[in-house]
Amino acid sequence: MSEQRDLTQEAEYNLRLRHPDFEGHFAVWEAESVRVREALTCTLDVRYGDGPGMTADLFPASESDAPIQVFIHGGYWRAMDKDVHSFPAEGIVAAGGAAVSLNYALAPAVTLETIVEQCRVAVEWIADNADRLGGDAGRIFVSGHSAGGHLTAMMLCTDWAARGRAADLVKGGTAISGIFDLAPLMETSINDDIRLDAAAAARNSPIHLLPVAGGAPLIAAVGAAETAAFIAQNRAFADAWRTCGYDATVIEAGGLNHYTVVMEMGRPGSALTAAALAQMGL
Repeated sequence: MSEQRDLTQEAEYNLRLRHPDFEGHFAVWEAESVRVREALTCTLDVRYGDGPGMTADLFPASESDAPIQVFIHGGYWRAMDKDVHSFPAEGIVAAGGAAVSLNYALAPAVTLETIVEQCRVAVEWIADNADRLGGDAGRIFVSGHSAGGHLTAMMLCTDWAARGRAADLVKGGTAISGIFDLAPLMETSINDDIRLDAAAAARNSPIHLLPVAGGAPLIAAVGAAETAAFIAQNRAFADAWRTCGYDATVIEAGGLNHYTVVMEMGRPGSALTAAALAQMGL
């Protein structure tokens, strides 16, 4: 796809190019995740399906019938791992919730459609196994960063009733630095791995999948120091959500970029954590 690259789009969406110190951010995520796993009760590498990458880390609530927050990591669907994304569980569990950190198979070994389906299967598995988390299957919430923000929106846009589930299986979502219209990625190096054509980009763009039956509340969060494209995507999806008559809260976190804003999720006392907890009723 290199001959089709748009240098403007590359600059807007290639975050590693924009932040050459990205590995330092990853090291912070990893250290914080190790600390949280050591501090909390957890069960690691639990299988929610038989396919590649279909594992999750479970952080149970201290008491039964708690709301459950499922966090989906980023990495442009082609990198990263749940092992460096345990830190969002800290504030959730501290407030009385249960938390899950989700893994999925990565591109280019699998398609984006496969990744979306794996996340749907994971949500269904969590609903069926909520007791392992001390959780309430009727109060499942989903959050994620970057590619995980996109996958969060895809979970909110899923027709759960067509899968034999309650239409409102997912009660709310927190999409952090998400990409909701995938078309611009077709003109970047990212598409070398995710291999989208126009039809696949449209099928997997949450902004084109509205309205949906559930209409769960949305928190659309982004760092105020992110690129214009990420800020615009965040605002556009929240606006589209509201146009459907659904509740959407926009958070533009001052001074934070694509790699620092995610650290606000689960950090006790942060505005993003407070919003997510309020959505969960905590």
